[in-house]
Formats: sequence, C-alpha cells, structure tokens
Amino acid sequence: MSTDFANLSCQDFVDVLASAAPVPGGGGASALAGALGMALGNMVGALTVGKPKYASVEADIIALQAQATALQDRLLQLIATDAAAFEPLAQAYRLPTDTEEQRAHKAAVMEDCLRAACAPPLAIMEACAQAIELHEQFAAKGTPLALSDVGVGVRFCQAALQGASLNVFINTAAMTDRAWAEATEARANQLLAESGNMADNVFNDVSRRIRGQ
Repeated sequence: MSTDFANLSCQDFVDVLASAAPVPGGGGASALAGALGMALGNMVGALTVGKPKYASVEADIIALQAQATALQDRLLQLIATDAAAFEPLAQAYRLPTDTEEQRAHKAAVMEDCLRAACAPPLAIMEACAQAIELHEQFAAKGTPLALSDVGVGVRFCQAALQGASLNVFINTAAMTDRAWAEATEARANQLLAESGNMADNVFNDVSRRIRGQ
C-alpha cells in the first residue's frame, strides 16, 4: 500500500524526503511547494472577503478562492501521482541486460515508463502556471495588508514550476522517441517562459509596492 505523502506531518515528509527512499523526490517536493504557494495566495483572498472596503471585488475574490482551493488539492494529489509514476521507472532501470532479448525488452519498458513519468511533473507545471495567474489577480484585487504573501506565494509557485520542469527534462533526455520527447519539452519550455515571466512581473510589482517605489 502506497504512502499518502500529502497527509504526513511536515516533519515526517521532510524526514522521508531526506532519506534514501526513492519517493517522494523533486517532483513531489515541487508539487508541495506549489500547493503552499497557492495557499498563500488563497489566504490573501480570505483576508479580503468580508471587508467593506473591498465589496466591489468580493465576488471576484470568492471565485478566485474556489479556483485556488481546487489547485491546492490538485497539487497535493500530484505528490502521490508523481511517486506512483516513478516507481515503475525505478524498477525498469534494474531490469537485466545480459542478452539481446533482455536489452530489447528493457528498452521497450523504459520508453513506456519514461513517458508515464513525464506526465505528473508536466501536470505540476500546468497547475503552477494556473496558480501564478491567480496570484496576479490576488495582487491586483486583494488587500494590500497581505501583499507580501502574494509575493512569497508566487515565488513558491515559480520554484515549483521550475523544479517540476527538471523532472520532465531528465526523463525526455533518456527517451528514444525524440519526436514525442521534443513536443513534451516544447510545452515545458513554453510554461517556463510564459508563466515564469508572469511570476517575475507579479513579484517585482509586489516588491515595488511594498517598498514604495
């Protein structure tokens, strides 16, 4: 029975992450970072709703919070999804290669496992891209009293985006189906460029506003 990593205590998660256990790894840690980042944005919404000063944007904030909560849950689920996808790949690396038949079998199994292992980190990237978009809205409409939390949250999501991308690229680099690998890499690079640029803009805007610049 697989471990429900999302429901471990912070201490237990850090302990297993620091151990020699194959999972969770960088993908799971990225998913958790993304969930934490989105939670910070969501908190800004919670601190804004109900305040008369922000009545004109309250409906927008409530809608943003619903999206944020869904993304938090999605990212937490992806911790386990990433671990489940990696385990078959770890086993495939240990397949014997003594004969030509064994080598051919291992190559076929590896290709399938590598493709499957790309899906969760790419999904983490997609979720983080959406989370970064929500932070842009929380920064624009949320209470300035929690503006620093938007900045921290968007950086967490950006770090998660970048971290998950490495798990995509390390798998595509080992694939023999270069057309599929390159298409997957192109999508990852697009997310890194577009969402990374948005995250930088949100963070820099937050920093300027906080510092009165």
